[in-house]
Amino acid sequence: MLLTPYGIKEWLIASIIAAAISVGLALLGWWWAIIVPALVWLAVLAFFRDPWRRVPDNTPDGLFISPADGCVSSVETVEHHQVTDGPAIVIRIFLSVLNVHVNRSPSKLEVLDINYSPGKFHDARSEKCPIENESNLITLRTSSGETVGVRQIAGKLARRIVCKISPGDKLELGQKFGMIKFGSSTELILPRPDDVKVHVSVGQKVRGGLSPLAMLKPLSQEDS
Repeated sequence: MLLTPYGIKEWLIASIIAAAISVGLALLGWWWAIIVPALVWLAVLAFFRDPWRRVPDNTPDGLFISPADGCVSSVETVEHHQVTDGPAIVIRIFLSVLNVHVNRSPSKLEVLDINYSPGKFHDARSEKCPIENESNLITLRTSSGETVGVRQIAGKLARRIVCKISPGDKLELGQKFGMIKFGSSTELILPRPDDVKVHVSVGQKVRGGLSPLAMLKPLSQEDS
């Protein structure tokens, strides 16, 4: 099982604690009880798993794949979003503690800005979560010069957002750039709602770096 380097601190802490408890139980002769710390240790490792994936090649211009594993919890059109400076479509993905939590770039993009916002820790399935929770908004630019966004949103258990990119970085399709630890949501924000064809529906399961989420119609020369 491949593990993400974003969780190295947690691996070490879990390993040290599990080893210490197991030694103590062994000294007491409670060999049967060692299974408990062993299962907890395996659960921590499973959360930070990072399975190998073959990111699709030769995707058409304007196709955006999922930035996260999970279940589509919302597809909505908003009249104004700070990323697009106008109308936008927001596709939100809920990640349970059982999902892979590594975030991936939904297309070939350039990082323009990263805006971290402190906040609360409502359950990721709550209506208050995308409004009030701690979040990290990443503004990105497409090859045609349009701005799109990915937002990492903390959940009830998530207390740390990891984002290992900086303004000016250029991301490849499916490139890993961070994660949210222990339950969360991830949003994809696209401009020009009338020119977006959404490929998913609420309740559908998606996989980061693999599942097509939406197609954004390329700008014509007249529009650009």
